[in-house]
Amino acid sequence: MTTDYLARHRALFDEALAACADRRHFSGWPENPSSKLHGEEPPAAGRARFEALLGKPFPLEQPAEIGRIGEELSPYTREPLGIGYPKVAVPELFAAIDAARGPWAAADPGTRVGLCLEILARCGEQLFENAHATMHTSGQSYVMAFAGSGANALDRGLEALVYAHKAMADVPRTGRWQRQFGRDGVADLAKQYRLRPRGVGVVICCATFPLWNAYPALCASLATGNPVVLKPHPRAVLPVALVVSACRAVLAEAGFDPNLVTLVADTRAEPATQALLAQPQTAIVDYTGSPAFGSWLEHNCPGKLVFTETAGCNSVVLESTDDLHATARAIAQSLCQASAQMCTSVQNIHVPAGGARVGGETVPVEAVEQALCEAVDGWLADPRRAATLCGTLFDDSVQATVDACRERAAAGGRILRDSCPYENPEFPAARTATPLVIAAAPDDADWYRQEVFGPVSFVIRHGSAEEALADATRNARECGAITAHVYSTDDAFIERAIDAYHDAGASVACNLHGMPINFAAAYSDYHVTGLNPAGNACLTDLAFVAGRFRIVQAKWPAAAQSG
Repeated sequence: MTTDYLARHRALFDEALAACADRRHFSGWPENPSSKLHGEEPPAAGRARFEALLGKPFPLEQPAEIGRIGEELSPYTREPLGIGYPKVAVPELFAAIDAARGPWAAADPGTRVGLCLEILARCGEQLFENAHATMHTSGQSYVMAFAGSGANALDRGLEALVYAHKAMADVPRTGRWQRQFGRDGVADLAKQYRLRPRGVGVVICCATFPLWNAYPALCASLATGNPVVLKPHPRAVLPVALVVSACRAVLAEAGFDPNLVTLVADTRAEPATQALLAQPQTAIVDYTGSPAFGSWLEHNCPGKLVFTETAGCNSVVLESTDDLHATARAIAQSLCQASAQMCTSVQNIHVPAGGARVGGETVPVEAVEQALCEAVDGWLADPRRAATLCGTLFDDSVQATVDACRERAAAGGRILRDSCPYENPEFPAARTATPLVIAAAPDDADWYRQEVFGPVSFVIRHGSAEEALADATRNARECGAITAHVYSTDDAFIERAIDAYHDAGASVACNLHGMPINFAAAYSDYHVTGLNPAGNACLTDLAFVAGRFRIVQAKWPAAAQSG
């Protein structure tokens, strides 16, 4: 008997559907890996499964394999993971994908949605081992990897699946059409509508959050009938390989060809992305990563549907506050979290040179800068909390960026807080760096009007709060921004700031305290607007899924059908 996976997961799916409608808080998976919640056995078993994968070929069999490759290096231990992944001949792999496409495209949308729900459930069972895999490839802390690249990313996948269902459900399967045409009588037609997939979806995953776009892109394309090829970053393959294994197992158990989901691993010396883009079957491209390559994809993939999420100049405008300590603490957490290797990390902090109003009094800008630096120090005072919050630097190139910024800032006497390694209590060899905070002015726009990837931020002094807002929103419009924040006790200034950021195509948060301001909530926050250079797609809305299928139809006289 064929398993009805949609019925199996109906309660979860209906909750997600309701959450997307009213934008309330909901999560389908636990966000905390604590053994106090899960017991001692699941976390230990997950770690053991991760460790069992090290130093050997990854257990994944795919067509067109021509060898094994792998160059992952743990940023915590500085040791290679030693895992070999299939190296494939791309044209031959796509031939196997072609052979798998027909039955999946012909399947009922409910069947496809149900299998995607089962895939997400199986990936949810991998949360602990995938947390270790993400930690030892991307550099996230264990807690961040479990939540941000685990539960939160799964929720984004489920959210995309909900919107795929909504888009497909809006198309009727049949119709009856009647119309009088002059004296010739009534035309009475039966009509049939079918959903047709666009083609192969290629998902290019990022290094620091390898599953953040993988789950939603996978679900959006697969549910709408398209095979999916996942192309991880060469230094962060394992988290993606675990997901591909789960996908292939579910598809095979359900009687579909597992080649509907495949992995294409590559190396920095021999990248595979261009070969994937060159395949005529590739119709959809999902990308998360650097703005430069994202922009290249948007302008150089004619005939393909391209979805990008990149980065920009995420900003804070600090005009006034009732509690400078709380405000500085909220901003400082963003500067520290994941060592600012997140697409939502704050980079530019815009303040009036004359100071900020605090509780009705004007505090000098130097006091604001000091409060920010002291707040960073406060977050990092406990080594274990620092390790949980900051994680590690993903790659040596991030440290090189920090060093280059320090050198430039030191030459001008502009270092407000210097960056240095912090000691990770569990991993003494970990590659770490605390936030570098730099004093800047509008004349330094060439420096701060681009993404500086890693723990580097700028406190930019402006002639007035209005000038600070104008600069921040101009940068969002022209250079991109995924997140923006305003702190003000002036309702009129808040309204002007909201309007200015929205005109710049950016979303904005106002006066957030007591929570990680980087956090983007699935089912509630529309992540990326598609209205500025930080990306052309939103996670998640109907536009993210609706173009992944098209509608074909047939029609004939209704009498012929009834006869």
